[in-house]
Amino acid sequence: MLKNLFKKSKEQAIYAPLNGEIVPLEEVPDPVFNQKMMGEGIAIIPSEGKLLSPIDGKVVQIPETKHAIGLTTNDGTEVLIHVGLETVSLKGEGFELKVAAGDTVTKGQPLMEIDLDYIKQHASSIITPIIITNSNERKLTFTEEKLSVASETVIMNVTA
Repeated sequence: MLKNLFKKSKEQAIYAPLNGEIVPLEEVPDPVFNQKMMGEGIAIIPSEGKLLSPIDGKVVQIPETKHAIGLTTNDGTEVLIHVGLETVSLKGEGFELKVAAGDTVTKGQPLMEIDLDYIKQHASSIITPIIITNSNERKLTFTEEKLSVASETVIMNVTA
């Protein structure tokens, strides 16, 4: 019983999955994200189309439309990367997966190639929310940085 009392809560760094401009979730022009219906998080306006893993963990979900990737860290933090807005309607066009559901990934590992020009032409936005879907069970702190370097910039810290 005393073991749990003195157990130290562990902080998990979530790294930028993309190079680009970091924006608060409240500025994402979609109520599902800006009203935090799926959870707390942050967003990036990507400057290039290489999506890298922001964590060490596991790929738990990729929809058929390839527009999003669900990951879980080793401590159970659930990370959803949703590439662009209204991208489900692209039916997978513009996305080239480098991983599959069930794969173990390490920080910096390529997850997907994104054709940003195609997304800009055919979707409402390239802004990419990064959501902690179990944020109601976690404490989050966000970066003050304005620009992200994929796999180098810590965009948020999550404490279980």
